Amino acid sequence: MSDNTSKRLAIIASHGTLDMAYPPLILATAALALDMEAAIFFTFYGLEILKKGRADHLLVAPIANPAMPVPVPNVIGMLPGMTSVATGMMNSWMKKANVAKLSELLDLAVEGGVRLIACQMTMDVMGIKREDLIDGIEVGGAATLLNYASENAISLSF
Repeated sequence: MSDNTSKRLAIIASHGTLDMAYPPLILATAALALDMEAAIFFTFYGLEILKKGRADHLLVAPIANPAMPVPVPNVIGMLPGMTSVATGMMNSWMKKANVAKLSELLDLAVEGGVRLIACQMTMDVMGIKREDLIDGIEVGGAATLLNYASENAISLSF
């Protein structure tokens, strides 16, 4: 493999569900292991991942999620308690596979130097304050991500 020290990964995290929070954090921490730079731009509901105490309490919605391993008709997915069932099922799979909790992945990302960027515009729109978010992040606008990504970054969105 070629020298990875100049490679960059730029990720946009715009969803705040359990199943959509794992990919950006796993990819960013994997990039660190490959000596790559990584940044995640958290926008809209993706900011839920950065809220203090929220990461390990994100949910999986069973409604309109055709990739669920056990097909659940929408009418059943709408029943009370089905979101908790789907969330518990995914948490169980992750634990069985020895996958770190989201809070642990966030800690690894912060400690490893992943740039965790909270979208300032989204914070303003949604009334989220800096003190609502975990330590070790930065607040920036779209230009912050675009400047980072413009320097030969692999760009992904979740």
